[in-house]
Amino acid sequence: MTDDAPSSRLRALLPDLTPWRASVDFRRLWISGAISTFGSFLTFVALPVQIKELTGSAAAVGAIGAVELVPLIVFGLYGGALADAMDKRKLIVWTEAGQGLLSVALLVNSLLPHPVVWPLYVVAALSSALVSVQRPALDSLFPRLVAHEHLPAAAALNSLRWTVGGVAGPALAGVVVAYAGLGWAYGVDLLTFLLSVLMVVRIAAAPASHEAVKPSLRAIAEGARYAWNRKELLGTYAVDLAAMFLAMPLAVLPFLADELDADWSLGLMYAAVPAGSLVVSLTSGWTSRVDRHGRMVVLSAALWGLAIAAAGVVGNVWLVLLFLAVAGGCDMVSGIFRGAMWNQTIPDELRGRLAGIELLSYSVGPTVGQVRSGGLAALYGVRASVWSGGLLCAGAVGLLALCLPQLMRYDVRTNEHAVRMRDKRAAAAPPLAQPGAEAKAETVGPQG
Repeated sequence: MTDDAPSSRLRALLPDLTPWRASVDFRRLWISGAISTFGSFLTFVALPVQIKELTGSAAAVGAIGAVELVPLIVFGLYGGALADAMDKRKLIVWTEAGQGLLSVALLVNSLLPHPVVWPLYVVAALSSALVSVQRPALDSLFPRLVAHEHLPAAAALNSLRWTVGGVAGPALAGVVVAYAGLGWAYGVDLLTFLLSVLMVVRIAAAPASHEAVKPSLRAIAEGARYAWNRKELLGTYAVDLAAMFLAMPLAVLPFLADELDADWSLGLMYAAVPAGSLVVSLTSGWTSRVDRHGRMVVLSAALWGLAIAAAGVVGNVWLVLLFLAVAGGCDMVSGIFRGAMWNQTIPDELRGRLAGIELLSYSVGPTVGQVRSGGLAALYGVRASVWSGGLLCAGAVGLLALCLPQLMRYDVRTNEHAVRMRDKRAAAAPPLAQPGAEAKAETVGPQG
């Protein structure tokens, strides 16, 4: 008994693999995402490197974010409406195939005697549009593949996939670009999309629900009204926007490394945030035993801000790296519980449209936040930009918690929307509630 106690505590910390074991389609979708994430990081690194080589302009490299922003906003909302109205698997397959064609365009352009710059921006904009259409379909498909009570564990496993890619992808991409060349980077990215499509086509069909409506501005507005009326959901969006807009320091890290006389640390600074997220993902077993998700979202977002503020105050580079890693861990905790709240309470017929809103909440904030941090750094100094943004984030999160008490009161055991979804899932798929359900789910696939 005593010898088993440490191993039991260790198992309690490790990620809960129940969704992986119970659903073969969840495994396929997870593996597909891991493969395409790795390839996407190759292009994520190669594209700005190529623009830098062709133009020698930092502004030209920065313009990538500008051309990606509008498609992200427009197609994120419309993609959510499409995800509710179409077969989600088909939508994922076609957008993944579209990404593969864009990789072909990048590969061909890189092999020209004189590569052209403008196609790189066109590809960046089209890729942003395809990702914005695909992500709501992906996010709304996972709740169909996993039992209701296992959705927090599924969110943690999905986060693990992203954080592993965030740490290993850029590092491997840098090696490929530096030693093999841009063409190899784009070619491997194309291969990963092909493999990903082969995995996704094996997933069971995921048709629209009976209550689905056609994609339209009216349908998008219906989703927005639902989000506005769900103040606990609104709180998760607002908290994430505040955290990313006010306390995302990535744009000024090169200048922070210069101020600390530690140019060698820049790569470590970029890796520190995803590394902290990875540690939380690898020890996320405890998250399945937490019921007050709203409080965890608020607490972890406030701690993210305070950790970023500390990174801006301290003058030792190793302490900066430590606080950036702590911030990354807090951001991952917030992401896990935001995802659990979304997946366990939003009706299937609205899931795609709400996933589109979620996409904006966690994508637009970092993009615009880079502009804020860079502007403040130019006016008041790099470290002032970092620590002030962190403190403003913590204060804004606290204010939002006061203004949206429904977020702080959220409890998955008693929330009316969570209870309704749990009962609906239990009625639609009673075998999942019986002993041996995992084995049966492996055989019959996902339940609608």
